[in-house]
Amino acid sequence: MQIRYFREYSENLNRFMEFKMYGHGGKMCFVFPCQDGRFFEWEDRKMFWLIEDLIEQGRIQFCTVDSIDKETWSSYEDTHYRMALQEDWVRYVMNELVPSALYKAGLPEDSKCMTLGASMGGTHAANFFFRFPDRFDKCLGLSGVYDMDEYFHGVYDENCYNNNPCTYLANMDPTHPYVEMYNNSQAILCVGQGSWEEVCSGTLRKLKGILDEKGIHVWCDFWGSDVYHDWPWWEVQIKYFIPKMV
Repeated sequence: MQIRYFREYSENLNRFMEFKMYGHGGKMCFVFPCQDGRFFEWEDRKMFWLIEDLIEQGRIQFCTVDSIDKETWSSYEDTHYRMALQEDWVRYVMNELVPSALYKAGLPEDSKCMTLGASMGGTHAANFFFRFPDRFDKCLGLSGVYDMDEYFHGVYDENCYNNNPCTYLANMDPTHPYVEMYNNSQAILCVGQGSWEEVCSGTLRKLKGILDEKGIHVWCDFWGSDVYHDWPWWEVQIKYFIPKMV
């Protein structure tokens, strides 16, 4: 498997950001780490080797995104500051990382991409898919949280709104052009119903109700009470779902 490391300066974040790329061809998939995680998390967990056959066949390639969650979602600093920084990170991903990764992969600059993540990474994966359907046409979110109100500490502004899928999707007009774009794409959101999945399964049920009301077709898959919030099950889920997506 081809693996490459990069460190590039972000104008949006005013710092150097690191990422790695895995594979040589196929769909470009951006992988988001768990809360406070780093770009090397999925490699450390040997996740890519579970689907190495798909990578070697050139059906999918990955770019691992570095997070700044410790400064945004995990911090108790001022909410306005944290969510403004979150938006800077979103702009970094969209305007700097995505174009850079596509260029390095030799893909057209307008290529449609995929998002992937587990836990908070699943939250990020879904948020990018729903916010930017002109860029992302596939999403696999595992054990994500999709109603982010508890992270705002009683404060709300436009940046909070734009990073809370349950809120902006609930307010979306069913005739909005994004709805058709979603329905021409493929999104899978999966959660277990075992230990430590209560919040995640609760917010996915809430999100599913919103999606159904808007006529947005997303595969919301609820696994059993034995399926808990941890890597052994995410390993099973990527081996099950990703071959259905590429």
